[in-house]
Amino acid sequence: MNIETRKLIFIQELVKLQNEDVLIGLENFLNEYKSSSSQNDFSSMNLEKFKSEIEQSIADAKSGNVIKAKDLKLKIQQWS
Repeated sequence: MNIETRKLIFIQELVKLQNEDVLIGLENFLNEYKSSSSQNDFSSMNLEKFKSEIEQSIADAKSGNVIKAKDLKLKIQQWS
């Protein structure tokens, strides 16, 4: 599925949304993403930056700074 199709499907689901808290959360996420410089970092990431991100991810995992996929799915279900 290409990005344009995914965006259209997302928009269709967004139009059906009736939970204002979820909408606020999505708005906040989008605003944070737009204001973050990291949105451009991925396209220009060099090998050194890539390795640094991997090391940080490993450190986060070792320190327990992670969330299990099943726990994340439960949180997402509570949004709607």
